[in-house]
Amino acid sequence: MVRSARQRLLAFLAQLALAALIACALAWLGQNVLDNMRERGIRAGFDFLVEPAGFDIGEGPLAFEASQPLWRAFLAGTLNTLRVGLPAMLLASALGLLIGLGRLAQHPVPRRICDALVETLRNIPLLLQLLMCYFALASLLPDASHALAPAPGVLLSQSGLFLPAWRCEDSCGWSWPRVDGFGIDGGWALTPEYMAVLIALSLYTAVFIAEIVRGGIQSVSRGQIDAARSIGLRPAQVLRHVVLPLALRAIVPPLGNQYLNLIKNSSLAVAVGYPDLVSVANTSLNQTGRAFECIVIVMAVYLSLSLLTALLVNTFNARVALRGSP
Repeated sequence: MVRSARQRLLAFLAQLALAALIACALAWLGQNVLDNMRERGIRAGFDFLVEPAGFDIGEGPLAFEASQPLWRAFLAGTLNTLRVGLPAMLLASALGLLIGLGRLAQHPVPRRICDALVETLRNIPLLLQLLMCYFALASLLPDASHALAPAPGVLLSQSGLFLPAWRCEDSCGWSWPRVDGFGIDGGWALTPEYMAVLIALSLYTAVFIAEIVRGGIQSVSRGQIDAARSIGLRPAQVLRHVVLPLALRAIVPPLGNQYLNLIKNSSLAVAVGYPDLVSVANTSLNQTGRAFECIVIVMAVYLSLSLLTALLVNTFNARVALRGSP
């Protein structure tokens, strides 16, 4: 036992030393690049982050104006990336589960529909699907003066999706969207750019998750299912209490890869003008000329988001594996 604890300590120290060595190497490389840029008369460094941005960001949870510093613009872009990435994860997971179950359905109609969805969406590049969603929203929906009302208090038009919102200004209360001339006032607005990115990311990731779900369910042994049925469980109960918990051990690891891909694929939102992190970095690069620094910031943010996602998925996977182990 003492030898095992010593080995673990030595392994931890070795990993710590390796991480410190890599950090030092990266710091030296970055400093060397910055020094070379300064020698050639190119402005270098991250001091530009405290300068006024010079551009507005009109969408997102963090209000941003042109007079505010650039570091706040990058923060607003990061929050916009999370604003579309996190809901897309939830939608893709739900749709992937439904499509995966549909591919295993005994009735041929839902099975063939789900098969067609998977084979179509996973073989079309995400960028094309994103552009298709954006132009479909722009061309198929009516203008704001003739907005659709699919539900009470909900308006849908080329200006976006408007939902009721709880607001506290002079007094607290519900703000309901309403058509006002050629526009829509009130409520909570989701722009066409946001909806296009959300729909495209969700559908594209969902078909891959569907294949993961299908494979995970098929990995559950027939004996487990027969045993559950023998004690009188209905098919829905067998799926909920036996099949899905056992299939999670095979589903979660590749599911984490799809979440990582979704976070990275959200960078394509710049193609339709959604102000995510890449869009903010691109505008900042054109404003300041600090290409190297802006790219480093974007890489660092995406790396941090990916590592955090991987950590959460691995933690959940460890819990599932522990519970499912004999």
